[in-house]
Amino acid sequence: MQLNKNYQNLEESYLFSTVARKTREFSAAHPEADIIKLSIGDVTLPLAPAVISAMHAAVDEQAAQATFHGYGPEQGYDFLKESIRDYYAGHGVTLAADEIFISDGAKSDLGNILDLFAQDNTVLVPDPVYPVYVDTNTMAGRRILFMDANETNGFLPLPDPSVKADLIYLCSPNNPTGAAYDRAGLKAWVQYAKAQGAVILFDAAYECFIQDENLPRSIYEIEGAKECAIEFCSFSKMAGFTGTRCGWTVVPEALTDGEQSVNKMWLRRQTTKFNGVPYVVQRGAAAAFTPEGQAQIQMALDYYRENARVLSEMLDELGVWYTGGKNSPYLWLRCPSEMDAWRFFDYLLENAHVVGTPGAGFGRNGSFFFRLTAFGDQQRTREAAERFKQCVRAL
Repeated sequence: MQLNKNYQNLEESYLFSTVARKTREFSAAHPEADIIKLSIGDVTLPLAPAVISAMHAAVDEQAAQATFHGYGPEQGYDFLKESIRDYYAGHGVTLAADEIFISDGAKSDLGNILDLFAQDNTVLVPDPVYPVYVDTNTMAGRRILFMDANETNGFLPLPDPSVKADLIYLCSPNNPTGAAYDRAGLKAWVQYAKAQGAVILFDAAYECFIQDENLPRSIYEIEGAKECAIEFCSFSKMAGFTGTRCGWTVVPEALTDGEQSVNKMWLRRQTTKFNGVPYVVQRGAAAAFTPEGQAQIQMALDYYRENARVLSEMLDELGVWYTGGKNSPYLWLRCPSEMDAWRFFDYLLENAHVVGTPGAGFGRNGSFFFRLTAFGDQQRTREAAERFKQCVRAL
């Protein structure tokens, strides 16, 4: 028996554990402190009533032999796939049902999709970056290159033709920076991928926050993207499924290497290694696309958008540079007074009793940046904004 030595190359996943430890230690030393957390990208509102009703009905179906569901199709039930297809059609994107695969969340498939690609592929990821992109490829021993996302390019790097890559990770709106590509930016990446013979792994988990019609919600809004891109999306933020677990991956039939169909490979992989998302969960997910469900979900999204507006106005008033906040639930700000990310974390915790996420945990380019999320309680978010404002003005 020999273990995968690539795991030795993984950095310790210290970011959120360190945030939690520091917060816990401060709270123990200052039990009177009222701490507000704007650090975790988890939703706080309950599931929509339409979703709950559909899941209750599905549970009742499981109680009767005539309507009981056992093993389902690994790639998802048709009723949910068709609902997702209609959702894309509403944004001007035409998909076939067989191109949609239901998953237990975008994070899983972003890692699992790597089963389809050779180990010697070169991977291109942005810095700063969602850690899953880096860690899953490190586990596989792939060579990883970093594109320079920085303040100058608004944390939206464009392709460098001199860089050769096989797999390209893009996330828009981005986690952690909140920045979102316009059509011209994604078109440049599609053209680059096609010229390289590369595949874009496009994380669209936060597309539901886009309101600007000039910003694409799917990479398939870009001509030629179906020939070079796989898209991952989730109900986690759109419908509050962070604890319920459901998402989808789109693998176009047009995506091939000239001999093998990536769509057929993914179908084979899923039917071998995945047993599908529970029937009850898929019924709840489908209810999110009904007119009633959409209205309720939009109310929840507006709740979080209001939090983002409050935080954005706070940073505007302070004159702090940031991305996100608009068309995104994340705000990525330059730390005031040239503080590094962890120093500002400590300062904010000690003086405002507000917790955010140090950008250093997302890569070298985040060393002097800080992430705030809009997923908290509205009243608490307003209170945090006032504390933040007073704290920064005192510097």
